[in-house]
Amino acid sequence: MAKTTQNNVDEDELRRMKLEVALEVKSLRRIISAYLNYPEAAEEDVRRNERSFQKLPQAHKELLSHLPSKFQKLRWCILKNSFFIFEMLKAFEPPLDMSQDIDLCEKECQRNVQNNSVFTGETTLGSCRLLSADGRGVSHCIADAVNPVNVIHNAPKEMSLHQYDVLNVGSCSVGERKENEFCPTDGSAFSSTCCNGNVISSTPDWLDPSLQLHVPLVDVDKVRCIIRNIVRDWAAEGEKERDQCYKPILEALHNLFPHRNEESPPCCLVPGAGLGRLALEISRIGFICQGNEFSYYMMICSSFILNHTQTSEEWTIYPWIHSNSNSLSDSDQFRPISIPDVHPASAGTTEGFSMCGGDFVEVYSDPSQIGAWDSVVTCFFLDTAHNIVEYIEIISRILKEGAVWINLGPLLYHFADTYGQDDEMSIELSLEDVKRVALHYGFKFEVIATMRMYYSQFYLLRN
Repeated sequence: MAKTTQNNVDEDELRRMKLEVALEVKSLRRIISAYLNYPEAAEEDVRRNERSFQKLPQAHKELLSHLPSKFQKLRWCILKNSFFIFEMLKAFEPPLDMSQDIDLCEKECQRNVQNNSVFTGETTLGSCRLLSADGRGVSHCIADAVNPVNVIHNAPKEMSLHQYDVLNVGSCSVGERKENEFCPTDGSAFSSTCCNGNVISSTPDWLDPSLQLHVPLVDVDKVRCIIRNIVRDWAAEGEKERDQCYKPILEALHNLFPHRNEESPPCCLVPGAGLGRLALEISRIGFICQGNEFSYYMMICSSFILNHTQTSEEWTIYPWIHSNSNSLSDSDQFRPISIPDVHPASAGTTEGFSMCGGDFVEVYSDPSQIGAWDSVVTCFFLDTAHNIVEYIEIISRILKEGAVWINLGPLLYHFADTYGQDDEMSIELSLEDVKRVALHYGFKFEVIATMRMYYSQFYLLRN
């Protein structure tokens, strides 16, 4: 009888593990599909503009006779952006068999809902591995909440904290690459060639169009947002905005750690690292810095820029083409942006610079993180919490005695306006309450400053 019970337990555990893998595959496939659906969705926007133009009276058409050529230029810019996206995806190495049949996911979810199992009521967290170009640096990361059937699983503990080396680069020479030599197949996949006609890199099987999912436009909007965010972190045009946010942090770190030792540099953690520029800059001034990011959209892009760019200004993108509002002229909308403005592998970073993917709470609640960090930097991060008290508690726990927490950013709580049957938790505190919570967990405020920067606040605390 005991053996039969054990067999049933083993079968349940095996079924649960298969479901988790299926959910991970589906989550990652949806994010990849969002990237691959970018050209199709962008093309539909152009077609909508063309349809609107055709509805104009003839006299108005003649007055705006330049618009058809503008629409063609938009298409050309979309292709340039799509080329960058597809090369980025080809550099990505999924940790899972992306060809798996994910019907199991749908069937099991329906069964779990009927049985009121533990896999109901929340959003999916997927996991993936990011590799550097030579395969040495490995990271397991937790993906965005992307599964439409709203099921949850916890990543295995051994996936909580792995890193990828951000200083290894790929093998294709930028001088050989011709960005404009690519052709759309079905609107979602592209091939690229070098100047001698050779293919730059083969297209992985998991990018086969048959494996793509139809995703809602809100997912594609995240891709457009990534393209715009690249400007802030990795283009010369974003320097002014970066300086507003990053300079006060870098100056504070420099002043707080004036005698940094190259043999034993101080350690700094940057939760919510986004596309990785702030973490890179902290590493450049003599810190062993680790960026932490939850979003797969961000992680795929940051891994490509940090690991696979060959030189500065290697790529050209057109981030402003998706909005016709508030443009002074068409030339502003078509302005090309060259990225990255610095070559990460040549930026003079401190050895040990890394990026860790995963949910901040899950990763840094691990006992191994207690007292591990000399400093924590949060930049536009605190208000991403469901429970801001939990964030502050974890930060206090992972800092060494006498260590420093530097925060910059607003309190525009991300989940404040979330409405739905899930009723997501959102603890929304005033700045005075945030201060009180920080004091409770042993912090002492050393600097508090208000800056004219999108309603952001800057403050420095010591543990």
